[in-house]
Order: sequence, then structure tokens, then C-alpha cells
Amino acid sequence: MNNLIHSLQHLVSEASAASSPQKRVGGIVSQVKALMDVGVCSLYLADAEVMTLVATEGLNEASVGAIKLRMGEGLVGRIAKTQHPLNVECASQHPAYRSFPDSGEEQFEAFLGAPVVHGGVLVGVLVVEQRTRRKFSQEEESFITTVAAYLGDLDPDDFQCQRDGDLMNGLRGKPVVRRIRGVQGASGVGIGRIVILTGGTDLMDVTDTETDDIQAELKSFGRAVRAVLDDLHSGQQKLAKNISADVAEVFDVYRMLLQSSEFSGLVIRRIQEGNSAPAALRAAVSEYLEKFEAMEDPYLRSRGEDIRNLGNRVYARLRESGELKISEEEKVVLVGTIVSIADIAAYPTAQLAGIISLEGSALSHTAVLSKALGLPAVMGVGHLGEFKQGQLIIVDGHQGEVIISPPPTVLKEFEQLIYSQQARLEQFGKLRDLPAETSDGLRINLLANTGLLSDITPGLSCGAEGIGLYRSEMPFMTSKSFPSEDEQHLVYRAVMEAYGGMPVYMRTLDIGGDKPLPYYPIEEDNPALGWRGVRFTLDHSALFMTQIRAMLRASEGVGGLHILLPMVSLVAEVDSFLVMLDSACAQLEEEGIVIERPRVGVMAEVPAITSLIPFLVGKIDFVSIGTNDLSQYVLAIDRSNARVTHLSDHLHPAVIDTVEKIVMASLSNGMDLSVCGEMAADPCSVVLLLAMGVETLSMAAYGIPEIKWVVRNISRSASREQLKQVRKYHHPEQIRSHLRAFLIDQGLGGIFEPGMGAMIT
Repeated sequence: MNNLIHSLQHLVSEASAASSPQKRVGGIVSQVKALMDVGVCSLYLADAEVMTLVATEGLNEASVGAIKLRMGEGLVGRIAKTQHPLNVECASQHPAYRSFPDSGEEQFEAFLGAPVVHGGVLVGVLVVEQRTRRKFSQEEESFITTVAAYLGDLDPDDFQCQRDGDLMNGLRGKPVVRRIRGVQGASGVGIGRIVILTGGTDLMDVTDTETDDIQAELKSFGRAVRAVLDDLHSGQQKLAKNISADVAEVFDVYRMLLQSSEFSGLVIRRIQEGNSAPAALRAAVSEYLEKFEAMEDPYLRSRGEDIRNLGNRVYARLRESGELKISEEEKVVLVGTIVSIADIAAYPTAQLAGIISLEGSALSHTAVLSKALGLPAVMGVGHLGEFKQGQLIIVDGHQGEVIISPPPTVLKEFEQLIYSQQARLEQFGKLRDLPAETSDGLRINLLANTGLLSDITPGLSCGAEGIGLYRSEMPFMTSKSFPSEDEQHLVYRAVMEAYGGMPVYMRTLDIGGDKPLPYYPIEEDNPALGWRGVRFTLDHSALFMTQIRAMLRASEGVGGLHILLPMVSLVAEVDSFLVMLDSACAQLEEEGIVIERPRVGVMAEVPAITSLIPFLVGKIDFVSIGTNDLSQYVLAIDRSNARVTHLSDHLHPAVIDTVEKIVMASLSNGMDLSVCGEMAADPCSVVLLLAMGVETLSMAAYGIPEIKWVVRNISRSASREQLKQVRKYHHPEQIRSHLRAFLIDQGLGGIFEPGMGAMIT
């Protein structure tokens, strides 16, 4: 049994890397049967109240899709109903036993099954059976329960047979409309060709992908092998006089492996099975690494590193020839583990049709940037699976799903939806030059969030009255090293000039958490609570001074600069910054640069700031509530963790209460106040913010027209009444439902219909 547990990690790894749900399901069932040495392994999937057999090793294949059990019916139905494992010595004598003639199951007596659960919801039941009457051991029961738990952690889309029959049709070889579900990162719909981002240079980071052109992949692999052999030959020749016998032996080992029919043959066979060359190479290298790591001799075990190095050499050559060539006229959808700001910045904004991240959540930095650029995004899809370079794909940000190689009827439907979206934006364009003023005369300031020069124009075109959050980390994240003062000055100056004296709230460098710098990695066990924001910049005072000087210089002769400090949790952090600001102003004055001292404020993201606001009187001029991080810390939910992000909601009573306390503390102490983050762009929460006394909102540019429409069609007095009424609710969904009903009553129901046009007033 120890061998079973040892094999579990390999089983799960293979399942996660499989290129399709059919291969994933079939592979798991096959491996479990072999590992446990049983006669049958089967997987049943839940569809409403019915359990359907979708994969089996050991039963009649004709039973797949034919055997169905209601919840509570038969041994499988009993497991589904109780959500508890069942270990039976003689299945046919159990009172819940149900017989299916011609399935072959009557030959088997010993029965062991465990429920597969994802997010508290039953997904299916995993079963093993054996001819001999016996009770499965505790170790075997533990193993099957653990496998079922791992199955529950896989992409839930792979285990849903109720969705258009996709999985069942795939298992029967019928064509399917392949939908992959994730979570909504940014709303909207986009259609384009897939560009898979290769990411780093480590072969072990490659995820399985399939190919439609086996011959092309074989040729690419052949070219890469020949190129590496040439590199080895020339490298050894250049170093011939200076290398030791040990080093020369490494060259020989590399050459021997590349030229061996066993190693190259393994890669070639995997390509011929339909895998891409990088995926086939990774699988072959992984297989060799396992063999070396299992060797008892320490020297031989250490040679496994040679295999890995060789794999990376070949992979580097494959990457050189494997980039997808797409014309600038074609729309693209970027797909990667985490689509970085640098990845997005590498393409013209007009060419991007959407973003798909294997990891991340609706509140991760990639999703935030997608909203700023008006790009639909789906996060947390889990694995590359069936994604292929150049494939046509639909990104449905409204539903949080993607559709691969859509048939003509589906494609036409989504093209119409895109047309409706564009028509809606044109209607909202009528509001551009109108004030955001409530029906009872309250003027609201609507500002834009931005970070890249490419997303400055949308803010102006959507009627932004300034920048409420300039994310200064973005120029750092698209650079290859820390940008110099002059480099930063040029970027900041372009922003200041574009908004010509309007208020520009520049947040100082906010890295860490889900925003790492590629050239300065920060490894922490808990980055959300770690070395980020003002904590990082104060520890790197030279970098901080450079940025402060660049911001001040950028405001020369323009005005409007507001400096915003992120992640403040101590008064001492503000004091330290003010000393640096005084020094920077004095330095520039000595250099003959005339600047106005900027207004200074803090981001209210850490709940502790609520108690500190009275102590900041006379030190700062304003407070900006960053509702994304504030919600994260109030609710103890990591905004980047797709496992728990669905639990986060800024309409949670605790978040509403915390925001209101910060608003009251700021206004009562004479400080200006603004709100940014998802809460500022959510029509439901905007109703509550107006009631609290918030008069400045900052959001992604493309959200401004919609929020302006909402503001112009409600009154502050009515919003105050809604705030009173929602205090009686304890669940976010109750609050959201109440506020939706209110907005619909005000004639604003169109905001809840993605892509639909609306009457703009």
C-alpha cells in the first residue's frame, strides 16, 4: 500500500496535465485499476439527481452512458446521497444493491466507492470492484478516498455531464461544443486566435498541448535536436584545451542521449500520438528524471540534472522556431498560466480580443488590467488542456467561460453579441460631456484607473475628470530592470500632460503580493501579508527617492499631482515618506526645478487604517479606499486564490460597515475622500457609497459611462433609504438582490443585461 500512496502524486500529476477531459477521466480510471490491482474501476458523474456511468475499466463498454442511478438508488446512489465512502464485502447481498444485466458487474463482489466533491457540491462517485469476496483494507479505502478528493480539486468543467452533454458526447466520439469554465475576470465578449504564452525557459513548466500538424512538430523537434548537437560540438571545440575530463564527459553524455533512438524515439512517439513537440519533450525528460531519481547510486542520481539541462537546451531551440506568426490585422487571445502586464504590453491594444489565465481570480492584477483596457477576461481555467496555437476561440467574460473552435452557429451568435456591445458603448458615448449629477443635484466626480500609456486615451474618451488611481508599478513590471529617474519621468510626464491639470492620483510603487517584478522576485510564504506596498519602498529608500523625484518633475508646470501611499498600516510610514518628500522638493528646488508641493494621501486597504485616520490629521490631505484589498483583509480571503475568491463580495455586511467607518472618519476629520476598486464600478454598491457621503469614484475607464448613467438616474435621498434597508440583511446575495430590484425600479435594468442596448438619459 505504501507503493499506492507513493504513486498517487504521479497519478494526479498525469491527470492534471492531460490534454482533454476524455483523456483525463480515462487515464484516472485506468491508472487506479492498475495501481490497486482490481477487476473494475468506474467513474459515475452527477447530473442533477442522476448518477451516470461515464468511464470504466473492467465493465462492458456498452454500459457507458447506459447505466444510470437516481440519488439513493443502488450502492453508487447511496454513496451519492450520503456523501460517504462505502466498503462492502459482498455487493450482491447488500440491501441497496442494484443489478444491471449485460454490464458484467455480476462477476464482481467486493465493492469500494467514494464520493467526488468539488466546492461542497457532489460531482460524482469513484468505484473499484473485485471478483473475490473481501473487505477492502483501511489503506485501500484511504487511497480511493484520497484519489476522489484529488478528483474534486481538478477543473470542475471536466466532471460535468449536464452541460450540453459535452463529456458524454466526447466519450462516445461525437462532436462537441467545447466550453471551459473559469471565473469572470472582466466582462465582455471577444473572438480571436489563441496565442499561448510560453512563459519561462524551464521545460518543466510546459503544460500538455495537442497539435493538428504532427509533421510540423516532428520537423521542429528534428531541427531543435540538430541545432543543439551543433551547439555542443562548437562549444566543446572552443573549450577543448581548457576543460577537464569530467566536463568533456558531460558533452559526450548530452550527444549520446540526443542521438539515442530510445530518448528521441520516446519524444517522436509522443508527438505522433498528437502531442506538441514541447509537451512530448517534457514528458520524455520527466520519464528519464524519474528513472534517475529512483537509482540508489548518488552519482547516477545526480546525473538526472544533466537530463534536465539537456531538455532545457532543446526546449530553448523549440521556442525559437515555435512562435506563432500572426498578422497585425488579426485579433488575438492571450493564454498563459498568469498573463503578465509585459505579455499584454507586447501587443497593440487594438489587436487584443481577450485574456485567459490558467490561474488567478476576478480580483487578481491581470483581471484588474483587463478591465482597464476593456478586454474580456476569464481567469482560473485550470490547465491548457485543449488550447492550441492559432485556434479560434470565444472569450465570454460575462459567463466566465471560453468556447474553443466554435461552430458557425455559435460564432454568429457571439458576433451579434459583440455588435450589441459596441452599439451600447455608442449609446453611452452620449453621456461623455454631461455631468455625473444625481436627480437631486449632487455632483459626483468620476475618475479613471490607469497604469499603461496605452490605457490613458480610453479614460479621456469615456469622460473621466482625472485619474483616481495611477498604478505606477506597471512601468516597473514592463521593464527589464528598475527604471531610472529619467525613464520614469518621461512616462509620468505623458500621463500628467494628457490630463492637462486635472487631478492625477499617482500611487507609489506597489509590488509584492500578486504583482511581482520579473527581475526582482520576492519569495514569501504569505505575500498578501508580506513585504509589499509602502513597506517595500521605505526599505528601498534609494528606489523610493528616485520615484518621488520623477513624479515631482513630471508635474512641473502642469499641476494636479496627488501622491498616494499604498498599504499604510502605521503612522510612522507616513512620517517617513513626508521626510523623503521634503528632501525631494528641496533637492529639485536647488536644481532649479519649480514644482508645487503635491497633495498627499493614503490608500485605505488595511483595516487598521480606520483607527489611524484621526492621527493623520495635518499629515495627509485625502484618503482613497482601495476596496479590492480592503475586502481581502476584512474577509481573510486571498483575492488571487481561485479556490476561495468566490466567497469574497464587497457587499458583505462587514465590508460595507468597514467602508462606512472609513468614510465617516475621513469626512469628520476634514479629509477629502475617494473610492476605487470593484466597489466603485458596481452599480449596486455605488448606491450605498452615495448614501454614505462619497462624492468621488475611480474605476476602469470603460465603466465610467455606465456609472454616470446610474448616478444621473437616482437621488442621494433614495440611496440613503436603501442603505437603511440593507442593514437588516446578513448575506451579500440578499443585499445585492435588494439593490438590483431598486435599480430596476429606477429604470436601470439594462445594466444587468450584458451586450444589450439601453435607453440613455
